[in-house]
Amino acid sequence: MRIVFAGTPAFAVPCLRVAAARGEVVAVYTQPDRPAGRGRQLAPSPVKVEALARGLPVQQPLNFKSAQARDALRALQPDLMIVVAYGLILPQSVLDIPRMGCWNVHASLLPRWRGAAPIQRAIEAGDTRSGVCLMQMEKGLDTGPVLLSLETPVTDEDTGGSLHDRLSTLGAEVLEDGLKLLRAGMRPMAQLQPEAGVTYAHKLDKAEARLDWGLSATALARRVRAFNPWPVAEATIDGERLRVHAAVALPQGTDAAPGTVLSATREGLDVACGEGVLRLLQVQREGGRPVAIADYLNARPARRGA
Repeated sequence: MRIVFAGTPAFAVPCLRVAAARGEVVAVYTQPDRPAGRGRQLAPSPVKVEALARGLPVQQPLNFKSAQARDALRALQPDLMIVVAYGLILPQSVLDIPRMGCWNVHASLLPRWRGAAPIQRAIEAGDTRSGVCLMQMEKGLDTGPVLLSLETPVTDEDTGGSLHDRLSTLGAEVLEDGLKLLRAGMRPMAQLQPEAGVTYAHKLDKAEARLDWGLSATALARRVRAFNPWPVAEATIDGERLRVHAAVALPQGTDAAPGTVLSATREGLDVACGEGVLRLLQVQREGGRPVAIADYLNARPARRGA
């Protein structure tokens, strides 16, 4: 088989390793190098780093709008194109190039959470289960038939980071299962997505990180977990902006106005919400590093015991 792999972030790297395990990947497509870090120097994507380490040819077109970009892909004579968090919506003219079409590994149980941020939106919504789907791509946004899927529970301790890592591993597993079937001459059975249950995971916006104390403590605790490690929830306490890395909802009510600091002890900093109380467990000051509330209070003795 001649495989073209397209992916960009760390999530896609385990899938690239699976696809390349038998020397069948003839090219790797990834997003152009982007500025990163404090120096804003151009940095390669994690997929590019992995591809170069394996000696695989790397292509980084801005998009496939030009005939030249499509011709370059066509010249590779791919049997299959595997797409994992590539960052581009592929037009039909590209989907039609590989002999067996394009497969996509998507980090949700479709049709729930089609779109850009399925991992974070699942936690934010309070879903108790998530998973990955191997999908035959078509022109619509994550609308193609599902070939294979794997499921995992979402716990109250899961963050965007922990669920990301688990689904990245499951994505490689489901891709490996699909490729094994294909190599044995058995194409996975395509199941059309049901029309019921469609939801969209809109792209994360840093503006969403700002905690709205008028919401319930349960909703805010889920948002804190979902937005860890990016974009990280933010709150203002006594006029100081803090990034909130960990928090839990307490099973208690309060008549205090939303945003009121009810207590500040080594166990946590409790803030009144529209419904319930949110206990902040780990915060980060401007220019600092994430610390437990006990360490934060040691640096602000006037706040202790409030």
